[in-house]
Amino acid sequence: MKRCIMFIFYTSLLCTLFGQTKIHVHRSDAVDIRLFTSLLDSINFQALPEKPSEYSTLTLHKNNQTTQVVPLQAVDSIEFGVDQSEYIFDITALPEIKLTVKLKDWNALLTYYDINNSNEECVPASIEFKKNGVATQLDSIGIRIRGNSSRRRPEGGERDMHNATNPSWHHAHFSLKFAEYRKGQSMYSTDRFNLKWFKDDAMYCREIYCYDLFKRFGVWTAPRASYARLTIYVEGDAQPAYFGVYSIIEAVNDDYLKYRVLQGKFTDDNGNLWKANWGADLSSMDDSKMGVENITLDPSTMQTYVYDLKTNKKNGLAAAKVQLKNFVNEMSSLPSGSAELKTFLEQKMDVDLFLRAYAVNVMVGMWDDYWFNKNNFYFYFDSNGKFYFIPYDYDNTLGTSSGMNSGTQDMLNWGALDDSRLFMKKIMSITAFKNQYKAYIKELANANNDLFDTNKSIARIQQWHAMIGNYIVNDTKEDMLIEDKPASWGNAGFYRLFTGDDKGGNAGDANFFKTKIKSITW
Repeated sequence: MKRCIMFIFYTSLLCTLFGQTKIHVHRSDAVDIRLFTSLLDSINFQALPEKPSEYSTLTLHKNNQTTQVVPLQAVDSIEFGVDQSEYIFDITALPEIKLTVKLKDWNALLTYYDINNSNEECVPASIEFKKNGVATQLDSIGIRIRGNSSRRRPEGGERDMHNATNPSWHHAHFSLKFAEYRKGQSMYSTDRFNLKWFKDDAMYCREIYCYDLFKRFGVWTAPRASYARLTIYVEGDAQPAYFGVYSIIEAVNDDYLKYRVLQGKFTDDNGNLWKANWGADLSSMDDSKMGVENITLDPSTMQTYVYDLKTNKKNGLAAAKVQLKNFVNEMSSLPSGSAELKTFLEQKMDVDLFLRAYAVNVMVGMWDDYWFNKNNFYFYFDSNGKFYFIPYDYDNTLGTSSGMNSGTQDMLNWGALDDSRLFMKKIMSITAFKNQYKAYIKELANANNDLFDTNKSIARIQQWHAMIGNYIVNDTKEDMLIEDKPASWGNAGFYRLFTGDDKGGNAGDANFFKTKIKSITW
C-alpha cells in the first residue's frame, strides 16, 4: 500500500512538471474529485497514529492556498489523464462534423417533431469529428433537435418523411449526447455539446463574439463556443447533405461543472445547478415554479418549471428548493444599501464574477436576459451554498433587440430595479458594487484593451469571416451570405457592426460598437 501511494505521488509530481494533466480520484461515496495537477503544490498522505505504516487520508494542497482532504477509505482508485475539451472549443479552427443516421432513425426524428415539437427524444447516430486532418469517430451517440422559439424541423414539412431524391433541408439546432447509448462514452473529455445554426444572424458571429468576450474578460462561468462545418448523411442517400457553418456551444451540465472544478474554479461539482427559464425574476420563489422538468412526446404530460433543477434530480429536489428560497428570502430581508446586505452578498455569491458578467451582458446588448426579460441564465450553488451566475444564449445581441434600443439604453437602468428584479435591485443598491460594475464597463470599452473596442472587435470578426467565408453556401439553400445586418424581426434594423456612425439610429445606419461606447456617460 505504502509503495503504491509513493508511486502515485511521484507520478503526480511528474505530471505536474511535464503536462497539463489531471488527478482524478474515484470515490465510492461521493462525486469524483478532479483537479489539474498543475494547480497542485503538493500531495500528502496522513498515517494512522496507531499504525504508522497505514495511511488514513490524502490531502491535496492547491496553489490557491486551499486544501482538500480525501479519506482514503473512500477511494477505490486514482487515475491520471489529460482534459482535452479545449480541442473541441477552439475558436481558431473550423473542424468538420459528419453525422451519419439510419433512414428509420432520421424519420423517427422527424416524426417526434411532428408529435411534439418541444420533445427531447434522441435517435442513434455516429459522428466523425475531423480537425487539422485528424478524424475521430464515435458510434451510438444520441442526437436530437433543440431550441425554443428557434426550434425547426430539419427536413420537409409536417408529416413528410425523408425524401432521398429531392430533399428539402432546413437549418436546425441539434444536441449531441455521446453517452446516450453507451455509458461513459465521450469525445475529447466532453460527453455532449450543442450545434446551433446562425438563426437571424447574417453576420455569423454574434453568439461566438459574446462567449469569446466573456472568456477574455474572465467570466469563466460562460459556456465555451467555436465554429464547425456540419454534414448529415442519411444512410442510403446518394451523398451527404452539407448544412453549412454552425457554432459548437458547450452544454451546461455535469461535465460543464467538472471542467471548471478541474480548472480550480468551482470547489466541487456536486452542488445544485439550475436552469432559469422565462419568468425567472429571483424575487417571488413559489414552490410551484421550481422542479425537475419532464419533457415527453405527449405534450399533455409534460412538466416544465421556471427554475429547472439539472443536478441532484433524483433525491435532492426538496433540499435544493429550500436552499434557493432561503438565499432569496434572506437577501430580501436585508435593507438595500446596507452593510449587512453587502456582507451577505460577498459571503453567499461570487459578486465580482457577477459584475463582470453583467458588464459584458449589457455591452453586447443582451436584452433577453435576467435584468430586462427574466430569461436565459443558469446558476449554481456549490456544496458550501455559494451562488454563481452563468450567462446563456447570446444569439440575439449586437444590435438585434426587442423592447429597447440596446445600443443607447441606459446601462445603469437596463431593466427594472424594483422588487420585480430583486436580485438586481439589491446588488445595485451597494455603492461599491455599482461603481465596480461601471468600472468594468469602461474597462471593456477602453481602446487599449482587446475587448469591446470597435476596431479590435471588427478585426476579430473579420478574422472569423476569413476562416468561414468559403464554407457558408450549403445544401439547405438558407443563410447563404454573410451580411452586415441584425435580425429582420428586431426593432433596430439600422445597426451595423462594420460600418455606421455612433448616433444610435438617429441619422441612418449606426455602428453598434461605436454607439454603445458613446452611451457610457460616466
